[in-house]
Amino acid sequence: MQRRELFSSLASSIKQTKKQEKLPRPPYFGDESLFHNECHKCDGACKTVCEEDIIKIASDKTPYLDFSTHGCTYCDECAIACNYGVLRVEDKRVINALVSIDKSKCLSWGHTLCFSCKDPCLDNAIDFKAMFMPIINDKCIICGFCISKCPANAITLKVI
Repeated sequence: MQRRELFSSLASSIKQTKKQEKLPRPPYFGDESLFHNECHKCDGACKTVCEEDIIKIASDKTPYLDFSTHGCTYCDECAIACNYGVLRVEDKRVINALVSIDKSKCLSWGHTLCFSCKDPCLDNAIDFKAMFMPIINDKCIICGFCISKCPANAITLKVI
């Protein structure tokens, strides 16, 4: 065996799998694998009924949430429209993510009076320590309405 063949053989035996990016999913699923097993059969019915237009369809034909313009009202319409059992009203839960405020980007944490995140929060999930230190409390239902309203892009979403 020549050196080139040896290295080719070793390289092919080492699988370098690209880490699949986790996407924020609509809050009505019980099993993540159903997205990959069933959604490719669908024409994106969940996307078409979303009143906030935050459901997008990924390249693998699975739905995900995009909070760049609005948030989720948990209206159940996407689950009702799903004909493949991926999204079900019975599986309603909080969106599979965590929301946090980056203090280094936040205008309020930088001592500029700003309530852009607090105003759209219908659940009173953002508290201010003094007037300049917003924190997200345990009332947060990960609706995402605060994300698009932050003028400094200081609110981030981490999918879990």
